[in-house]
Amino acid sequence: MDGIRHPPRQLDQRTAYKNFFDSVKGKRQGRKVGPPRYKSKKDTRQSIRLNTNAFCLRSDGAVYVAKVGSLKVKWSRRLPAAPTSLTVTKDSCGRYFLSFVVDTEPDILPGLDDDVGIDLGLSAFAVLSDGSKIDSPRFLRRAEKKLKRLQRELSRKAKGSKNRAKARVKVARQHAKVADRRRDWHHKASTQIRDNQAVYVEDLAVSGLGRTRLAKSVHDAGWSAFVGMLEYKAALHGRTFAKVDRAFPSSQVCSACGLRDGPKALHVREWTCGECGTVHDRDHNAARNVLLEGRRIVAAGRVETQNASWSAGKTRTKVPAQRGEAGSPRKGQPTQAGIPGLLGQGARQVSTRVSAGSRGSTWSGLDAAV
Repeated sequence: MDGIRHPPRQLDQRTAYKNFFDSVKGKRQGRKVGPPRYKSKKDTRQSIRLNTNAFCLRSDGAVYVAKVGSLKVKWSRRLPAAPTSLTVTKDSCGRYFLSFVVDTEPDILPGLDDDVGIDLGLSAFAVLSDGSKIDSPRFLRRAEKKLKRLQRELSRKAKGSKNRAKARVKVARQHAKVADRRRDWHHKASTQIRDNQAVYVEDLAVSGLGRTRLAKSVHDAGWSAFVGMLEYKAALHGRTFAKVDRAFPSSQVCSACGLRDGPKALHVREWTCGECGTVHDRDHNAARNVLLEGRRIVAAGRVETQNASWSAGKTRTKVPAQRGEAGSPRKGQPTQAGIPGLLGQGARQVSTRVSAGSRGSTWSGLDAAV
């Protein structure tokens, strides 16, 4: 950087243009990145990020925001350290969320001997290599009847009218309920799977599957969000996480003898190996193959490749921030852990220092309504 402390919006603009030009020149891998699109007041999602000079935490648990005032908030958890930045977000259904960025250390859990391979699917959300299955809750399918009714009511309203705006909010609220239920379920499932020392999962082409006739079911499952949770929780707690390449034929190889028996149609859920005669459940066999391939990747020392997380096999590593939350670091200042006004009599206060240029993990600190 140039040594000047820029506002968050200027840093975001600089990053957006750099990603765009690097993508055009071929320096950036992955799909092409378009030019930055400026925010509009007509966007359903509004957000702003503030530095420490634009907000502060009150002793009574409220949050003061410059030019807005004190906000009465509902805290979802205790902050482990003083925040370095604040992101205020308004979603499409009118809810306000405050996300804090804090500098924390990874919470390393005791080591275990277990590892697991995961095969993601639609009939069952996930099949583990130990034979257990996690059923798909299908939150969108269960709410589809009410969503159809609300969408019909919205389509009957005149464009630009106040009644149409009210109907749009109702539809957005129903979609938000579905998304919240799915996110909560993903967190619980990923935390349960985290109780293994190593987790291996197949790198699925979700964007491609989302353009097929199974698009609604694919998006309802939310594989990408679930895998992202597995990845950052593995880094946070000192677990090994690796992705198996999507070209790996997990459904074609016998997990018992290693014979590649060729591709099989989707309706074939059980098959017999022509070499050793083992009868395989398609999903369980794929999960076992993912486990074996993941072990091979880690044993070969390829944990830093595209097939694995950079955090695999390491401890005390930087923790990636959760999706949908952003923030910026600040220069070194003495900080204090906890929420002002919410610390109990026996609560421990920790003093720490945020180094210049360091990145802290992101905490969704509270859910607030103004």
